[in-house]
Amino acid sequence: MKPSIEPISLKRQGDGLAIEWNDGVRHVVSWRNLRKACPCATCIEERNLPPNPFNILSPAQLAVGSPEPTAMAARGYYAYQITWNDGHDTGIYTLEYLREIGEKAAGG
Repeated sequence: MKPSIEPISLKRQGDGLAIEWNDGVRHVVSWRNLRKACPCATCIEERNLPPNPFNILSPAQLAVGSPEPTAMAARGYYAYQITWNDGHDTGIYTLEYLREIGEKAAGG
């Protein structure tokens, strides 16, 4: 069954993703915010850890710079899997989660 709210357009816009929804709402979410909101178990666990003031980025992480997608694949009618330029690709962004991220980016 298809979800009632779904994107009709997903486009790269500047340093982010522009999403037009079938209910007329439009969001632009930066790649950085999308990467920081990765819904995979590893990223959720890392976000729940206390901040580490001694966290040092690896040379590979430093070389990547700003996060950008290298691929974005539909997963059925319900989600998208984003592969990032840092090699991370385990996050499955449901349509509901993309909408939630978009609402937060819009200040809602």
